[in-house]
Amino acid sequence: MDLKELRLEIDKIDDELVKLFCQRMEVAAQIADYKKEQSLPILNVMREREKLREVAEKAGGDMQNYTRVLYSLLFELSRSYQERRFGLASALYGRITDAVQNTPNLFPQAPMVACQGVEGAYSQIACEKIFKNPSIFYFKSFDGVFTAIEKGLCQYGILPIENSTAGSVKKVYDLMIQHNFSVVRTCRLKVDHNLLAKRGAKLEDIREIYSHEQAIGQCAAFLKGLPNVTVTCVENTALASEMVAKSHRKDVAALSSRVCAELYGLENLAASVQDEGNNRTRFLCISKKLEIYPGSDKTSIMMVLPHKPGALYKMLARLYALGINVTKLESRPIPDREFEFMFYFDLETSIYSEEYVQLMCEMEGMCEEFKYLGSYCEVV
Repeated sequence: MDLKELRLEIDKIDDELVKLFCQRMEVAAQIADYKKEQSLPILNVMREREKLREVAEKAGGDMQNYTRVLYSLLFELSRSYQERRFGLASALYGRITDAVQNTPNLFPQAPMVACQGVEGAYSQIACEKIFKNPSIFYFKSFDGVFTAIEKGLCQYGILPIENSTAGSVKKVYDLMIQHNFSVVRTCRLKVDHNLLAKRGAKLEDIREIYSHEQAIGQCAAFLKGLPNVTVTCVENTALASEMVAKSHRKDVAALSSRVCAELYGLENLAASVQDEGNNRTRFLCISKKLEIYPGSDKTSIMMVLPHKPGALYKMLARLYALGINVTKLESRPIPDREFEFMFYFDLETSIYSEEYVQLMCEMEGMCEEFKYLGSYCEVV
């Protein structure tokens, strides 16, 4: 047989598969109706385990694993369809509905906001991009920002979460496991690093450079071209500029923003020294109270999944079945728990969509631990 004939054969088989799939889903719906009437749970772990073993044995040979994967996905689709048939509503979805109804239509204009660092920090620039006229309070550490929100010292907090060049900000992800908060907005900020020094200093005179570890990583190629220079990590790029401005040395410099050059009276010895021209950092705007503003089309969640093969696959299969796009997946080890991880997901889905409602009603039951971080839109 040639390729055209083989494809026609595949098409015939697919026609039969589609018919059988629809028939199977209809029977699954009837089972859901029966379980609802009899107050039975949707998931029957023993039944699924036995069925997977049975179909794998029937397939035999090389097809065993393929069949097991196929039916695992099929079971997820059936269960999702059954749960939709049940019309389940969760306490979480009730909390989300309340937040949607009680959150003002207009995003705050002049709140009290916590930022890490000092005046001129990229967090400050992101803050002023999100809010029109914020009152900014600075904290030495990321943990200080989280604590300020939890204690009600500030209404909102700004935190960097990932960079297009250097990747995720691990410290922030680790703190997200420990603290309670909600994400109300995100922002993408173009980051432009410059080598700033005291006026009159020359590039060849520089012997030490201060900056944040992420900025240092983003300027790796430039720094390799300065073999006789020591690079020192500090808590913030703006703090690095402040340290240079207060120093009595003329052989020190900072990797920081153009804003800091003017703010601290420094000279720009080398502009835009980051490795990538399109270098952007994504910032979270967090609050203590759950707020969901109109137009929210992104959602962030964290979860601990069962420590067994296929757990993450099943979660991704459920998201795929609902047609929900995963834009970020990060895993971080859970402190004091050996080989257990917290998974962080960013999802693209409107809060008004049917898929979003179904997801929020189903998620908690699929995880050992589940944390809804919020739904929001992003400022670009």
